[in-house]
Amino acid sequence: MSAYHRRALLGGAGALLASPAVMAQPAWPSGPIRIIAPFPPGGSTDALSRLMQPHLTETLGVPVVVENRAGASGSLGTGQVARSAPDGNSWVLVFDTHAVNPALQPNMGFETEAMTPLLLFGTAPMVLTVHRDRPFRTFAEMAERARAQPDTLTYGSIGNGSLAHLTMVLMQRATGLQLVHVPYRGGGPLAAAAMAGEVDMPIATRPALGAPIDAGAVLPLAQTASTRSPSMADVPTLQELGVPGIDARAFWGFLGPAGIPEPIKQRMEAAVRAALDVPEVRARVLALGIDLDPQGEAVFGPFIRRQIALWGQVVRENNIRPD
Repeated sequence: MSAYHRRALLGGAGALLASPAVMAQPAWPSGPIRIIAPFPPGGSTDALSRLMQPHLTETLGVPVVVENRAGASGSLGTGQVARSAPDGNSWVLVFDTHAVNPALQPNMGFETEAMTPLLLFGTAPMVLTVHRDRPFRTFAEMAERARAQPDTLTYGSIGNGSLAHLTMVLMQRATGLQLVHVPYRGGGPLAAAAMAGEVDMPIATRPALGAPIDAGAVLPLAQTASTRSPSMADVPTLQELGVPGIDARAFWGFLGPAGIPEPIKQRMEAAVRAALDVPEVRARVLALGIDLDPQGEAVFGPFIRRQIALWGQVVRENNIRPD
């Protein structure tokens, strides 16, 4: 064989070995995985992350660490993950503020819709409640009082621009009621205010208001999804009570940075689904009041885009600003 042919053969073999299709892919996971909970300890994203953490560690065979990175309605911690390398080692568990933040914070520094929407865990309606010391017990009685005394009844939410706040804006626009918004800085302060009767009508998810509801400090008036949640089967929806067009649900889901390789996404999704299938995990998630219905990227991606469009329009049309 001539020297020319030997060089050509070796060159061809080198090219074959260098081909991405032939080269061995780096093993994953090869080190610790972090899950960012973008709210303070004690909130639902923190609770869900820590509930799944040991099961993910066992399934994936590497340490899974939960880090709280609170601030800017969840966008601070989410932004850290969005700007991370797409190596499967950084994830964030988001709440419904993720869909509102692009309209409230136009200069977040990352593209929300470009992130990898790994898995939607489930949803939960908000529940509009009334403190037990107030003189009304039904939505109709509340509406009658609000019409007789505009701008006197108060409702509390977890913050300005929160999904509960935006839902109440839609409700007032549909009914003509005039209520006073009292924003709190998170679910903990709102739950404490609900227990103490600081506002007439606290509104948040069942996970946030579970303690005051269970204690009888507040009474449910209505839930905000188009259909009744199994966790609140005896509470009517706003649509049932004659308020049209409202289907507002909080949601929880797992996101990663853009560009994560498909094999990593598939393995991580399978690990998260396996954790959610553990009976004790499933029972505790349902006990929080979350309607567990895991949906992958094909469903979660379009879902996020619809939520961003819907709530962004409400923010802009009503000139809502963050706290």
